[in-house]
Amino acid sequence: MTIKEIQTVCFVGAGTMGCANALIAAVSGYDVVIYDISAESLNQVAGRQREMAAYLVSTGYCGPDAIDVARQRTALVPDLGEATAQADLVSESVLERLDLKREVHRQLDELCPPKTILTTNTSALLVSDIEDVVRRGDRFAALHSHLGTLLIDIVGGPRTSPETIDILKRYVLSLKGIPMVLKKEHRGYLLNAMLGPVLTTGMALVIGGAATMEDVDRAWMIHRKAPMGPFGMMDLFGLNLILDSWQHQKPKPGLAELRGMAIAFLAPYVERGELGMKSGRGFYAYPDPAYQQDGFLEAALDVSIPHYALTLALIQNAVLLAASDVAEPHEVDRAWMGGTMLDAGPFGILDQMGIDMFVSLSGSQPGSLTADDAARVAAYLQPCLDRGELGEKCGKGFYTYPQPRYRQPGFILDTD
Repeated sequence: MTIKEIQTVCFVGAGTMGCANALIAAVSGYDVVIYDISAESLNQVAGRQREMAAYLVSTGYCGPDAIDVARQRTALVPDLGEATAQADLVSESVLERLDLKREVHRQLDELCPPKTILTTNTSALLVSDIEDVVRRGDRFAALHSHLGTLLIDIVGGPRTSPETIDILKRYVLSLKGIPMVLKKEHRGYLLNAMLGPVLTTGMALVIGGAATMEDVDRAWMIHRKAPMGPFGMMDLFGLNLILDSWQHQKPKPGLAELRGMAIAFLAPYVERGELGMKSGRGFYAYPDPAYQQDGFLEAALDVSIPHYALTLALIQNAVLLAASDVAEPHEVDRAWMGGTMLDAGPFGILDQMGIDMFVSLSGSQPGSLTADDAARVAAYLQPCLDRGELGEKCGKGFYTYPQPRYRQPGFILDTD
């Protein structure tokens, strides 16, 4: 059911993200307009959405009839002024270039009716990088979706009003989505800020010779009950996109040396056109990758090294998000569980491991955190140690046992 403040949504940018988000909005009952500066991109919308529609139906998100109705609600418009004339909400998904996004939002601010809420679907930039070009700063925010999941980040900028955040939250719920409202801006939001270090750790283990690619994936799949490991996930995302992120984003402190090794590791795959699932070959061969074959997990001997390294990377970066006041621990877990569809988030895993054990392991294996960040993680956890709230074995940690909140029905959608 639509919300009263929003009836028409304009999607600027007819790429994969724009087409996917437009289809979900139309299926949910909104009138949708898709704009792109490229006539060729607009001509490709129907084909892109046909594949996406099949996925939505196969997952049970909607039925075939809803797709037919959604097509009738969708208009393709090559003129930006016309496309935005009736828009209550605009979702921008143009290329991840700051100069381009600033120019697009400057134009949108001039063209859109005063009522229109402007949002950016950026995955790498901040609202505050863009928002000074618009006058309607109170109605400007990030509305960032994760392709293939219903997790949607909502982040305000320096001037965003609480009313705007509330409208966007209810809009996401009307899409049957998982709204994730961050307390403040953070690059990578929540899910990507945790997943990135896990993938980086997996590559570092292989590059450094501490584990094979297969054992890294086995460790993750066995201990996290996941359908694929870090290298399978990179194949899913596209090795060209992973390589591009290393080439064009400034690495965090401590990762400068790894950056060169990661580029050298990934570049040959991309040069050969082995981009992952979409090309039929990446780290694995598709459509029947080795990690889906019988006996793959049973071939694991001792995967304790990759298991602890990957788990520490996940928990360390999750705790850092909470320590930085980006989100509360249960919200961090909601983001992870909603985005990965796994049965526990990093704070739930921390409770299972034991906070004292994690602190001990983290002290001996600081991972990629800077000394300052490692100290912040330790300081955040110290009160738990002081109170003896060490996790599941004590009956209390970040959750209360034997029935922790994260195992309760509806936890992922619990926005309170």
